[in-house]
Amino acid sequence: MRPRRTPALLTAALLSVGLVGCSGEPAPAGRDARATPPATVKPTTPAPRVPEGHAPTGSFAVGVRELKLNRDGDRPLPVTVWYPARGAAGGDPERSAPAAAGRFPVVMFSHGLGGRPDDYASLLNRWATAGFVVAAPAFPHTRRGADGNVLDVLNQPADVSYALTRVLALDGAAGDPLRGRLATDRVAAAGHSAGGVTTIGLFTASRDDRLDAGVVFAGTGLGVGTAFAGAAAPQLFVHGEADEVVDYAAGKAVYDAVPWPKAMLSLTKGDHGRALLTDGAALRVVADTTVEFLRWTLYGDAAAKTRLPTEARRNNLATLDDRL
Repeated sequence: MRPRRTPALLTAALLSVGLVGCSGEPAPAGRDARATPPATVKPTTPAPRVPEGHAPTGSFAVGVRELKLNRDGDRPLPVTVWYPARGAAGGDPERSAPAAAGRFPVVMFSHGLGGRPDDYASLLNRWATAGFVVAAPAFPHTRRGADGNVLDVLNQPADVSYALTRVLALDGAAGDPLRGRLATDRVAAAGHSAGGVTTIGLFTASRDDRLDAGVVFAGTGLGVGTAFAGAAAPQLFVHGEADEVVDYAAGKAVYDAVPWPKAMLSLTKGDHGRALLTDGAALRVVADTTVEFLRWTLYGDAAAKTRLPTEARRNNLATLDDRL
């Protein structure tokens, strides 16, 4: 994509402090950024394009591997892949474990500024044990230990699309452990903070038509816009109302612009990253809500859609604006 200079600079100004926000440090006290009351009008846009079906009812063991990718020869993209594996569920992910039988939807996950895929292992393992293959690139300039060039966030949607192509190709690769195990026509994108910007970009300026759904954690449209394009792809936004890095109102503004079925999970005391990284109770709410959303959008499981509001409101840690 070709970024315009002004939005890029605005993105830099907003995300340049993202190291603290993505690290899971407690949030400072801030003003109440509570949104307006949820709308009750249901959208008239088309339903998800995934045919009706059923998600797996049990849990899987989890395998993990890494792909060494490089886009255009100068953008190294090591990709960590978590996937359903054979064996008993509940243990730690096993490196290069044999894949479980079945075909599993794919979720591409983008980390935040100064982060790495492993920072989100608790959440991503939860998705894999529920029956999803999760592929998470470590971006060349915004991962921990890189140069921290925040402007490079605007190149990351193309990185994700490239990595997605390579991941989906494993389904037909002779001898690959994931051969015949990927539901290549059922794909979502998700991301946190700068990775949330990346994810929004995949549905706006850099629309990837292979994507059926999106999950945006603490994201903003600065630099990538809010001109959502292409076929209807339901979106779930997750944002802390006390977010000290990406203001809650900024995330809500992008959510409001989504023309498709959508929902927004608002963590009433949530900061920028702790609910994904260190806060056990909030992480459970986020994990279970996102699993039900992915079961509905990628498996076509209508029962998961009906369970989603209950998971979102458990323990009164969050509210849900449900326009699905």
